[in-house]
Amino acid sequence: MSSFKGTIIEESLEDKNVLDKIKILATKVERVNERHKTPWLKKWTLHKVEIPESKAREIAEELSRALDSKHGGSWYADFKNSSYHYIIFRGKIFFIEGADKQGHDKARGYGLALGIPEYQVDFSPDIR
Repeated sequence: MSSFKGTIIEESLEDKNVLDKIKILATKVERVNERHKTPWLKKWTLHKVEIPESKAREIAEELSRALDSKHGGSWYADFKNSSYHYIIFRGKIFFIEGADKQGHDKARGYGLALGIPEYQVDFSPDIR
């Protein structure tokens, strides 16, 4: 079993308790600018995370419920391992196998429809 790795933006979460269940590898704070399209925030706190494969689905479901619902649902979280990629929106989870370009394109289209800036939904079918 290989663990999943990804990034979660703390400010994207209405319920931050999910972070207590995730191993945080590193944290970086980024100043928000116009390109971020989140004018209600001054900063993003980006957590590089690691999630055991055995907990990945449970964490994905919890993140889907925890993501901000007040700003048009325009947040997502994602994590992947050598075989699978979870792309998580409020109320919707994409579970993509391998380098499935069609699956990644569907998730990208969904994110764009929510108003997420194009540069932020650059989901790569390349598995790390």
